[in-house]
Amino acid sequence: MLGVPCGKGRPKFSTSGGFVRAYTPEKTANYETLVRVSWQQQTNGYHFQDEPLRAYLVAYFPFPKSMTKKRRKQLAEQGNPYTKKPDNDNIAKAVFDALNNVAYIDDSQVVSIEIVKLYDEIPRLEIELKGWCE
Repeated sequence: MLGVPCGKGRPKFSTSGGFVRAYTPEKTANYETLVRVSWQQQTNGYHFQDEPLRAYLVAYFPFPKSMTKKRRKQLAEQGNPYTKKPDNDNIAKAVFDALNNVAYIDDSQVVSIEIVKLYDEIPRLEIELKGWCE
């Protein structure tokens, strides 16, 4: 999925008629929609049944414009690790919530997660889901 990976934002709260309502921030909701649509397009709507799953996520973030060529070369020699926000757990939450009832029945089916964050010229998120026994 092309685009800069995003993490799950904290819920927002509003009051109406004396009741508190929690809602997902607009940026997070838009990103989750992008994840869902991308999954459906790239997998022809494939849906795992009630089975344990392994998830592999690779998040590619753009190099900052201010980063020197020397620093880019240093990062390339290290494998381009990205150590800034969003945190891995927030990336996973956004992806797994987005894929509920789309790629699987519920994100509780995901029993193993591997997440890698890297710099790259093309920002994107690669998602691979496999059955536990695959």
